[in-house]
Amino acid sequence: MHHTPHVKEANFTRLCKTKTILTVNGQYPGPTIYARRGDTLVVNVKNRGNLGITIHWHGVKQPRYPWSDGPEFITQCPIKPGANFSQKIILSDEEGTLWWHAHSDWSRASVHGLFVIWPEIGKPYPFPKPYVEYPIMLENSSLLLK
Repeated sequence: MHHTPHVKEANFTRLCKTKTILTVNGQYPGPTIYARRGDTLVVNVKNRGNLGITIHWHGVKQPRYPWSDGPEFITQCPIKPGANFSQKIILSDEEGTLWWHAHSDWSRASVHGLFVIWPEIGKPYPFPKPYVEYPIMLENSSLLLK
């Protein structure tokens, strides 16, 4: 499964104030990624913004790629503006609703989204299967307007 998120600046208005923030594919929050337990994803981040960033897959094990999942200048160099960076994500036993986010400075306040990992095809949920699913992300967008 391949995903190509485009990090770029966009205008964001809340409480009668407009500010330019980093978004993913022009969305705030960024798009939800759907996968299944056992899937392998290749994510090619295209940084078209004005800041260097890294992307963290919160709650996802990265045993084969620990150098490309974390804070800038600790586990990896930031993806510079204008550059691309591919990450391979191998889902082993993860299931449920997790999230991904920038792991750089204040960009994590706007560069983030949900990561929904369903059970393998033919395998049950680890709880009674829901009739319907509504992923919810709680955040404080007022932080972006400071």
